[in-house]
Amino acid sequence: MKTDNTLIIAEAGVNHNGVIKIALDLVDAAFNAGANVVKFQTFNSNDLASHFAAKANYQQKNTGSNETQLEMLCKLELSHEMHLKIIDRCKEKGISFASTGFDQKSIDLLVELGVDFLKIPSGEITNLPYLRYVGSKNLPIILSTGMSTMQEVKDAMDILYSAGSLKSNITVLHCNTEYPSQMDDINLRAMLTMKNELGVKIGYSDHTLGIEVPIAAVAMGATVIEKHFTLDRNMSGPDHIASLEPHELKQMVTAIRNTEKAMGYPEKKPSPSEVKNIAIARRSIVAKKPIFKGQIFSELNLAVKRPGIGVSPMLWDRILGTQANRDYNTDELIQF
Repeated sequence: MKTDNTLIIAEAGVNHNGVIKIALDLVDAAFNAGANVVKFQTFNSNDLASHFAAKANYQQKNTGSNETQLEMLCKLELSHEMHLKIIDRCKEKGISFASTGFDQKSIDLLVELGVDFLKIPSGEITNLPYLRYVGSKNLPIILSTGMSTMQEVKDAMDILYSAGSLKSNITVLHCNTEYPSQMDDINLRAMLTMKNELGVKIGYSDHTLGIEVPIAAVAMGATVIEKHFTLDRNMSGPDHIASLEPHELKQMVTAIRNTEKAMGYPEKKPSPSEVKNIAIARRSIVAKKPIFKGQIFSELNLAVKRPGIGVSPMLWDRILGTQANRDYNTDELIQF
Protein backbone atom coordinates (compact mmCIF):
# COMPACT_ATOMS: atom_id res chain seq x y z
CA MET A 1 0.00 0.00 0.00
CA LYS A 2 1.28 3.48 -0.86
CA THR A 3 2.03 5.17 2.44
CA ASP A 4 4.00 8.26 1.44
CA ASN A 5 2.24 11.09 -0.35
CA THR A 6 3.77 12.41 -3.54
CA LEU A 7 5.79 15.56 -2.91
CA ILE A 8 4.08 18.17 -5.07
CA ILE A 9 6.33 21.10 -5.95
CA ALA A 10 4.55 24.17 -7.31
CA GLU A 11 7.22 25.68 -9.52
CA ALA A 12 6.91 29.46 -9.39
CA GLY A 13 10.30 29.67 -11.10
CA VAL A 14 10.73 33.12 -12.58
CA ASN A 15 7.01 33.77 -12.99
CA HIS A 16 7.30 36.53 -10.39
CA ASN A 17 8.76 38.74 -13.15
CA GLY A 18 11.16 40.23 -10.60
CA VAL A 19 8.28 41.75 -8.58
CA ILE A 20 8.09 40.80 -4.91
CA LYS A 21 4.30 41.23 -4.67
CA ILE A 22 3.82 38.73 -7.48
CA ALA A 23 6.24 36.36 -5.76
CA LEU A 24 4.27 36.55 -2.52
CA ASP A 25 1.00 36.06 -4.37
CA LEU A 26 2.51 32.96 -5.96
CA VAL A 27 3.28 31.61 -2.47
CA ASP A 28 -0.34 32.18 -1.49
CA ALA A 29 -1.61 30.48 -4.64
CA ALA A 30 0.61 27.43 -4.13
CA PHE A 31 -0.56 27.10 -0.54
CA ASN A 32 -4.22 27.49 -1.50
CA ALA A 33 -3.82 24.81 -4.16
CA GLY A 34 -2.54 22.32 -1.58
CA ALA A 35 1.03 21.97 -2.88
CA ASN A 36 3.72 20.80 -0.45
CA VAL A 37 6.43 23.13 -1.72
CA VAL A 38 6.60 26.40 -3.63
CA LYS A 39 9.87 26.66 -5.55
CA PHE A 40 11.62 29.63 -7.11
CA GLN A 41 14.93 30.04 -8.97
CA THR A 42 18.05 31.55 -7.45
CA PHE A 43 20.85 32.73 -9.71
CA ASN A 44 23.43 35.40 -10.35
CA SER A 45 22.77 36.43 -13.93
CA ASN A 46 26.37 37.26 -14.77
CA ASP A 47 27.52 33.88 -13.48
CA LEU A 48 24.82 32.05 -15.41
CA ALA A 49 24.96 33.43 -18.94
CA SER A 50 27.46 35.28 -21.08
CA HIS A 51 26.66 38.31 -23.22
CA PHE A 52 26.65 35.98 -26.23
CA ALA A 53 24.08 33.49 -24.91
CA ALA A 54 20.96 33.40 -27.06
CA LYS A 55 17.50 32.80 -25.67
CA ALA A 56 15.74 29.52 -26.32
CA ASN A 57 13.15 29.53 -29.09
CA TYR A 58 10.28 29.41 -26.61
CA GLN A 59 11.83 32.34 -24.69
CA GLN A 60 12.13 34.38 -27.87
CA LYS A 61 8.55 33.55 -28.75
CA ASN A 62 7.25 34.54 -25.31
CA THR A 63 9.44 37.61 -24.64
CA GLY A 64 10.63 38.79 -28.04
CA SER A 65 14.11 38.66 -29.53
CA ASN A 66 15.30 42.20 -28.86
CA GLU A 67 17.30 41.24 -25.78
CA THR A 68 19.94 38.68 -24.89
CA GLN A 69 19.38 35.85 -22.45
CA LEU A 70 21.53 37.75 -19.94
CA GLU A 71 19.38 40.86 -20.25
CA MET A 72 16.25 38.76 -19.70
CA LEU A 73 17.74 37.00 -16.67
CA CYS A 74 18.76 40.27 -15.00
CA LYS A 75 15.09 41.25 -14.86
CA LEU A 76 14.16 37.96 -13.17
CA GLU A 77 16.82 37.77 -10.46
CA LEU A 78 15.72 37.52 -6.82
CA SER A 79 17.67 39.61 -4.34
CA HIS A 80 18.68 38.36 -0.88
CA GLU A 81 16.00 40.58 0.65
CA MET A 82 13.35 39.15 -1.68
CA HIS A 83 14.34 35.63 -0.64
CA LEU A 84 13.80 36.55 3.00
CA LYS A 85 10.37 38.05 2.31
CA ILE A 86 9.32 34.97 0.34
CA ILE A 87 10.50 32.65 3.11
CA ASP A 88 8.62 34.69 5.72
CA ARG A 89 5.43 34.35 3.66
CA CYS A 90 5.99 30.62 3.31
CA LYS A 91 6.35 30.27 7.09
CA GLU A 92 3.24 32.38 7.61
CA LYS A 93 1.22 30.19 5.27
CA GLY A 94 2.71 26.85 6.28
CA ILE A 95 4.17 25.79 2.94
CA SER A 96 7.79 24.76 2.38
CA PHE A 97 10.13 27.07 0.49
CA ALA A 98 12.59 25.79 -2.09
CA SER A 99 14.59 27.22 -4.93
CA THR A 100 16.79 25.96 -7.72
CA GLY A 101 20.30 27.32 -7.27
CA PHE A 102 22.15 27.73 -10.56
CA ASP A 103 25.64 28.52 -9.27
CA GLN A 104 27.84 28.02 -6.22
CA LYS A 105 27.01 31.40 -4.66
CA SER A 106 23.32 30.64 -5.02
CA ILE A 107 23.77 27.20 -3.51
CA ASP A 108 25.54 28.77 -0.54
CA LEU A 109 22.70 31.23 -0.08
CA LEU A 110 20.06 28.52 -0.14
CA VAL A 111 21.97 26.38 2.34
CA GLU A 112 22.30 29.44 4.58
CA LEU A 113 18.55 30.01 4.29
CA GLY A 114 17.89 26.45 5.46
CA VAL A 115 16.27 24.78 2.45
CA ASP A 116 15.19 21.15 2.88
CA PHE A 117 16.75 19.99 -0.39
CA LEU A 118 18.81 21.21 -3.32
CA LYS A 119 17.37 21.10 -6.82
CA ILE A 120 19.64 20.54 -9.82
CA PRO A 121 18.06 21.83 -13.03
CA SER A 122 18.30 19.91 -16.28
CA GLY A 123 20.74 22.39 -17.82
CA GLU A 124 23.36 21.73 -15.15
CA ILE A 125 23.52 17.95 -15.50
CA THR A 126 26.81 18.21 -17.44
CA ASN A 127 28.33 20.87 -15.15
CA LEU A 128 30.90 18.85 -13.23
CA PRO A 129 32.15 21.58 -10.84
CA TYR A 130 28.58 22.53 -10.01
CA LEU A 131 27.49 18.91 -9.46
CA ARG A 132 30.47 18.26 -7.24
CA TYR A 133 29.66 21.35 -5.17
CA VAL A 134 25.99 20.43 -4.74
CA GLY A 135 26.93 16.86 -3.86
CA SER A 136 29.21 18.08 -1.08
CA LYS A 137 26.45 19.88 0.82
CA ASN A 138 25.03 16.81 2.54
CA LEU A 139 21.45 17.68 1.67
CA PRO A 140 18.78 15.69 -0.18
CA ILE A 141 19.00 16.31 -3.92
CA ILE A 142 16.36 16.42 -6.64
CA LEU A 143 17.94 16.03 -10.07
CA SER A 144 16.09 16.96 -13.27
CA THR A 145 17.21 15.08 -16.37
CA GLY A 146 15.72 16.94 -19.33
CA MET A 147 17.75 16.74 -22.55
CA SER A 148 19.85 13.91 -21.05
CA THR A 149 20.88 10.47 -22.18
CA MET A 150 20.98 7.66 -19.66
CA GLN A 151 24.77 7.78 -19.70
CA GLU A 152 24.75 11.49 -18.87
CA VAL A 153 22.43 10.81 -15.94
CA LYS A 154 24.70 8.02 -14.71
CA ASP A 155 27.77 10.27 -15.03
CA ALA A 156 26.05 13.00 -13.02
CA MET A 157 25.04 10.52 -10.35
CA ASP A 158 28.61 9.24 -10.09
CA ILE A 159 29.86 12.79 -9.51
CA LEU A 160 27.25 13.34 -6.79
CA TYR A 161 28.21 10.06 -5.14
CA SER A 162 31.91 10.84 -5.24
CA ALA A 163 31.20 14.22 -3.64
CA GLY A 164 29.48 12.55 -0.71
CA SER A 165 25.82 12.24 -1.67
CA LEU A 166 24.00 9.06 -0.73
CA LYS A 167 21.84 7.25 -3.26
CA SER A 168 19.01 7.24 -0.73
CA ASN A 169 19.11 11.06 -0.68
CA ILE A 170 18.72 11.53 -4.44
CA THR A 171 15.48 11.66 -6.41
CA VAL A 172 15.78 11.70 -10.19
CA LEU A 173 13.10 13.52 -12.19
CA HIS A 174 12.26 12.62 -15.74
CA CYS A 175 11.69 15.79 -17.73
CA ASN A 176 11.25 17.27 -21.18
CA THR A 177 12.55 20.84 -21.36
CA GLU A 178 10.55 22.17 -24.28
CA TYR A 179 8.01 24.79 -23.14
CA PRO A 180 5.34 23.60 -23.63
CA SER A 181 6.24 19.94 -24.14
CA GLN A 182 4.30 17.89 -26.68
CA MET A 183 2.60 14.70 -25.55
CA ASP A 184 4.44 12.46 -28.01
CA ASP A 185 7.77 13.78 -26.68
CA ILE A 186 7.21 12.94 -23.00
CA ASN A 187 8.31 9.27 -22.90
CA LEU A 188 7.13 8.59 -19.35
CA ARG A 189 8.43 5.03 -19.55
CA ALA A 190 11.94 6.47 -19.40
CA MET A 191 11.16 7.39 -15.80
CA LEU A 192 10.74 3.71 -14.99
CA THR A 193 13.93 2.86 -16.88
CA MET A 194 15.86 5.26 -14.65
CA LYS A 195 14.29 3.74 -11.56
CA ASN A 196 15.29 0.24 -12.60
CA GLU A 197 18.79 1.05 -13.88
CA LEU A 198 19.80 3.59 -11.25
CA GLY A 199 18.01 2.12 -8.24
CA VAL A 200 16.83 5.55 -7.07
CA LYS A 201 13.57 7.27 -6.22
CA ILE A 202 11.97 8.81 -9.28
CA GLY A 203 9.71 11.71 -10.11
CA TYR A 204 8.60 13.89 -12.96
CA SER A 205 9.00 17.56 -13.83
CA ASP A 206 6.24 18.55 -16.22
CA HIS A 207 6.10 21.20 -18.92
CA THR A 208 3.05 19.98 -20.83
CA LEU A 209 -0.16 21.93 -21.06
CA GLY A 210 -2.73 20.47 -18.69
CA ILE A 211 -2.52 18.06 -15.79
CA GLU A 212 -2.89 14.59 -17.31
CA VAL A 213 0.78 13.66 -17.50
CA PRO A 214 1.69 14.41 -13.86
CA ILE A 215 -1.27 12.30 -12.77
CA ALA A 216 -0.12 9.45 -14.99
CA ALA A 217 3.40 9.79 -13.59
CA VAL A 218 2.09 9.37 -10.04
CA ALA A 219 0.21 6.24 -11.08
CA MET A 220 3.50 4.94 -12.51
CA GLY A 221 5.38 5.49 -9.26
CA ALA A 222 6.61 9.09 -9.24
CA THR A 223 7.39 10.24 -5.70
CA VAL A 224 7.91 13.90 -6.68
CA ILE A 225 5.92 16.03 -9.11
CA GLU A 226 7.11 19.46 -10.18
CA LYS A 227 4.83 21.71 -12.20
CA HIS A 228 5.17 25.34 -13.29
CA PHE A 229 2.34 27.67 -12.32
CA THR A 230 1.54 31.33 -12.75
CA LEU A 231 -1.03 33.82 -11.58
CA ASP A 232 -2.03 34.49 -15.20
CA ARG A 233 -0.83 32.82 -18.40
CA ASN A 234 -1.24 36.11 -20.24
CA MET A 235 1.48 37.83 -18.20
CA SER A 236 4.71 38.73 -19.96
CA GLY A 237 7.67 36.47 -19.29
CA PRO A 238 9.32 33.33 -20.66
CA ASP A 239 7.47 30.60 -18.73
CA HIS A 240 3.93 31.88 -18.12
CA ILE A 241 2.40 30.37 -21.23
CA ALA A 242 3.46 26.81 -20.28
CA SER A 243 2.29 27.15 -16.67
CA LEU A 244 -0.89 26.26 -14.83
CA GLU A 245 -3.10 28.96 -13.42
CA PRO A 246 -4.01 28.69 -9.71
CA HIS A 247 -7.33 26.90 -10.20
CA GLU A 248 -5.65 24.37 -12.51
CA LEU A 249 -2.86 23.79 -10.01
CA LYS A 250 -5.49 23.02 -7.38
CA GLN A 251 -7.17 20.58 -9.77
CA MET A 252 -3.85 18.83 -10.34
CA VAL A 253 -3.15 18.51 -6.62
CA THR A 254 -6.64 17.12 -5.99
CA ALA A 255 -6.29 14.65 -8.87
CA ILE A 256 -2.91 13.46 -7.62
CA ARG A 257 -4.22 12.92 -4.10
CA ASN A 258 -7.18 10.97 -5.51
CA THR A 259 -4.80 8.91 -7.63
CA GLU A 260 -2.75 8.07 -4.54
CA LYS A 261 -5.89 6.86 -2.78
CA ALA A 262 -6.99 4.85 -5.80
CA MET A 263 -3.63 3.08 -6.06
CA GLY A 264 -4.39 1.36 -2.77
CA TYR A 265 -2.75 -1.99 -1.98
CA PRO A 266 -1.42 -4.73 -4.30
CA GLU A 267 -3.54 -7.57 -2.91
CA LYS A 268 -6.63 -8.42 -4.95
CA LYS A 269 -9.52 -8.77 -2.51
CA PRO A 270 -12.92 -7.18 -1.86
CA SER A 271 -12.62 -3.71 -0.42
CA PRO A 272 -14.37 -3.07 2.90
CA SER A 273 -16.98 -0.93 1.17
CA GLU A 274 -18.01 -3.61 -1.33
CA VAL A 275 -18.21 -6.67 0.95
CA LYS A 276 -21.84 -5.85 1.67
CA ASN A 277 -22.62 -6.09 -2.07
CA ILE A 278 -21.48 -9.69 -2.43
CA ALA A 279 -24.77 -11.16 -1.24
CA ILE A 280 -26.74 -8.77 -3.42
CA ALA A 281 -24.83 -9.08 -6.69
CA ARG A 282 -23.85 -12.75 -6.67
CA ARG A 283 -26.10 -15.79 -7.09
CA SER A 284 -26.88 -19.04 -5.32
CA ILE A 285 -28.19 -22.41 -6.45
CA VAL A 286 -31.97 -22.52 -6.01
CA ALA A 287 -34.87 -24.77 -6.92
CA LYS A 288 -36.15 -24.02 -10.41
CA LYS A 289 -39.43 -25.68 -9.49
CA PRO A 290 -40.77 -27.72 -6.54
CA ILE A 291 -38.36 -30.54 -5.68
CA PHE A 292 -39.32 -33.49 -3.47
CA LYS A 293 -37.07 -35.30 -1.05
CA GLY A 294 -35.13 -38.05 -2.81
CA GLN A 295 -35.31 -36.48 -6.25
CA ILE A 296 -32.08 -36.18 -8.20
CA PHE A 297 -30.74 -32.64 -8.67
CA SER A 298 -30.40 -31.81 -12.38
CA GLU A 299 -30.37 -28.92 -14.79
CA LEU A 300 -34.13 -29.44 -15.12
CA ASN A 301 -34.91 -28.64 -11.49
CA LEU A 302 -32.08 -26.31 -10.46
CA ALA A 303 -31.40 -22.64 -11.32
CA VAL A 304 -28.89 -19.98 -10.36
CA LYS A 305 -30.40 -16.77 -8.95
CA ARG A 306 -29.75 -13.93 -6.57
CA PRO A 307 -29.18 -13.45 -3.67
CA GLY A 308 -25.72 -14.88 -3.11
CA ILE A 309 -26.26 -16.10 0.45
CA GLY A 310 -26.63 -19.80 -0.33
CA VAL A 311 -24.58 -22.48 -2.09
CA SER A 312 -22.23 -20.94 -4.64
CA PRO A 313 -22.83 -21.78 -8.32
CA MET A 314 -19.15 -22.78 -8.37
CA LEU A 315 -20.38 -26.04 -6.74
CA TRP A 316 -22.88 -26.68 -9.55
CA ASP A 317 -21.09 -29.76 -10.91
CA ARG A 318 -20.83 -31.29 -7.45
CA ILE A 319 -24.56 -30.90 -6.76
CA LEU A 320 -25.78 -32.29 -10.08
CA GLY A 321 -26.63 -35.97 -9.70
CA THR A 322 -27.04 -35.91 -5.91
CA GLN A 323 -30.32 -36.46 -4.07
CA ALA A 324 -32.45 -33.82 -2.38
CA ASN A 325 -32.40 -34.40 1.37
CA ARG A 326 -35.74 -32.59 1.78
CA ASP A 327 -38.54 -30.89 -0.11
CA TYR A 328 -37.89 -27.52 -1.78
CA ASN A 329 -40.26 -24.86 -3.02
CA THR A 330 -39.54 -22.80 -6.17
CA ASP A 331 -36.66 -20.33 -5.68
CA GLU A 332 -35.75 -21.82 -2.31
CA LEU A 333 -32.02 -21.99 -1.58
CA ILE A 334 -30.58 -25.45 -2.01
CA GLN A 335 -28.70 -26.84 0.97
CA PHE A 336 -25.62 -28.94 0.35
